[in-house]
Amino acid sequence: MLLFIKLKIQNFGQFLSNMIMPNISIFITWGIMTALFIPFGWYPNKILEQLISPIIFYLLPILIGYTGGRLVSGDRGGLVGSITTIGVITSTNMPMFLGAMISGPLGGWIIKRFDKIIENRIKNGFEMLVNNFSVAIFGMLLAIISFFTIGPFIEWISYFLGSLIKIIVSYNLLPFISIIIEPAKIFFLNNAINHGIFSPLGIQDVSENHRSIFFLIESNPGPGLGVLIAWFFFGKGELCKSSGGAAIIEFLGGIHEIYFPYVLIKPKLIVALILGGMSGIFMLVLLKGGLISAVSPGSILSILTMTPKGFYLSNIIAIFCSFVVSFISASLLLKFNFYTNEIKNYKNIKIKKNILDSKILQDDHNICTFSSCGRIKTIIVACDAGMGSSAMGASILRKKIKNANLNDISVLNMAINLLPKNADLVITHQNLTHRAKKYAPYAQHISLKNFLNNNFYDNLIKKLKNNIVSLDSNHTSSFQDNNNINNKNVSENLFQLTKKNIFLNQHAKNKEEAINIVGNHLFKQGYVKYDYIYSMIEREKISSTWLGESIALPHGTIEGKNSVLKTGIIFCQFPQGVHFGEEIDDIAYLVIGIAAKNNEHIMVVSSITNALDNKDTIKKLSKTSNVEEVLSILSV
Repeated sequence: MLLFIKLKIQNFGQFLSNMIMPNISIFITWGIMTALFIPFGWYPNKILEQLISPIIFYLLPILIGYTGGRLVSGDRGGLVGSITTIGVITSTNMPMFLGAMISGPLGGWIIKRFDKIIENRIKNGFEMLVNNFSVAIFGMLLAIISFFTIGPFIEWISYFLGSLIKIIVSYNLLPFISIIIEPAKIFFLNNAINHGIFSPLGIQDVSENHRSIFFLIESNPGPGLGVLIAWFFFGKGELCKSSGGAAIIEFLGGIHEIYFPYVLIKPKLIVALILGGMSGIFMLVLLKGGLISAVSPGSILSILTMTPKGFYLSNIIAIFCSFVVSFISASLLLKFNFYTNEIKNYKNIKIKKNILDSKILQDDHNICTFSSCGRIKTIIVACDAGMGSSAMGASILRKKIKNANLNDISVLNMAINLLPKNADLVITHQNLTHRAKKYAPYAQHISLKNFLNNNFYDNLIKKLKNNIVSLDSNHTSSFQDNNNINNKNVSENLFQLTKKNIFLNQHAKNKEEAINIVGNHLFKQGYVKYDYIYSMIEREKISSTWLGESIALPHGTIEGKNSVLKTGIIFCQFPQGVHFGEEIDDIAYLVIGIAAKNNEHIMVVSSITNALDNKDTIKKLSKTSNVEEVLSILSV
């Protein structure tokens, strides 16, 4: 139940963040113009000041509404979401960010439901007519509804929250909000908190006070910097060595997520973050600090850019105090702790998170035995779409089962939502196991973190050898028949990897940028429609496509298959690496993008898997500048 609630909160928070993040550059534009041209700015200008109000009252809410609608139902959802947001904007005289975050997704959801109802029911030649008029009619109706309902409701909520916050500030209770915020950030809700909650509140606050403390509550890099510097001086183990570089990235680059693993490994450090956050907020309230607009990323450079004239000292003192308090408290927590206890806690946390790949040896109940479950006939490796990490994992396991002469066991890969209820054994990534159990409740389930971890598969083979006896010759598995059919389709529609599919020396700042690079190559070569790229990014939010061993395998969701025109695979080399996984060192140097309607890609994935079975080969592929060499290694 707790896991379910956690996932729901994370998904909701991520959705809120996803409405704001694509438009953050517009926030920055508005912030810079405000800092420059308002009467209290650096270069007051009454004429140019007229450009500021339309951005905050019209442009940004409409963009947020469009983004929210598009997240729900593509471009049509974005259009209806935009029209619906117009009703919210015109109903009040205040910036309607919260209203846009409701009306946009609502418009997208309504048109999505309509599209499902009329699917395959429109006569040929009337598609454009229906599509255009449905957007117009639903947009008009929803704009009117939002004008009379959503707008006034959000206005009331905003005034209520504003009054509540004034009471909290007047009683000097605002610093205590760190008790909620700092632990929530550690569970990757930082963007949701900053852009989903504080940004809308901050925008409304700025319209009255020309600055807002809310923009600097979550984005303050001081607490995280204090923890990382404390690790550098008083920590032990591998994390100590990397904490110095992480501190630079966190403070100057603004990537706060980089310190989360340091705290998760030693949870009592959350206390240091809370104390640091509280001290920073206290100083902001005391010195009346704040920013002119939202900052992203939370870098000290971004913060200084968004600091209004005359408030640099206030903000710098607040950040410095939060750093000092966090550093001192984290140092005490790290210094007065026995190393043996640290190792014990580290292991316990790893086990609780189910990320030890040796779990298969520790828990005999993970593998079905004859005495409890009968014979295992079929092993299914599943992922969200059934064509990326699961295909590679199944290929590795299939090869090892063949070498072990366990010929009575068939290994398949498929999407989680296609799992049969009577499956024997299901292998999924640890973040997807809970979903797999819903579709195959009677199967044995194994979680893994790294789809390329040979030790995991070797341990599984040992278990299978100890518990499996050859199947009866008359007992034929229906899955085996399906597998034969799939293999037949593969041979008939085999995709061939060529030079045009290989791109070396690529560069990306993060995995979203890397996915866009791979997706654009799939689009330009005619394998997919452009919206498949959005599907790839959505798939990454469900669970990382990081496979381990320096490899990532991004692909679209199961719904994204509708945007696949023909099977295609793009091989991209990123010599500088891209952070793809959940751990600090989960760096991908090889990113292989996949688009496939059926199983035509399986043979290529299998061949790639065999080639990447050797660490020296992976290293060579990560550094080579010769396309011919890559093709020869990965040739089918």
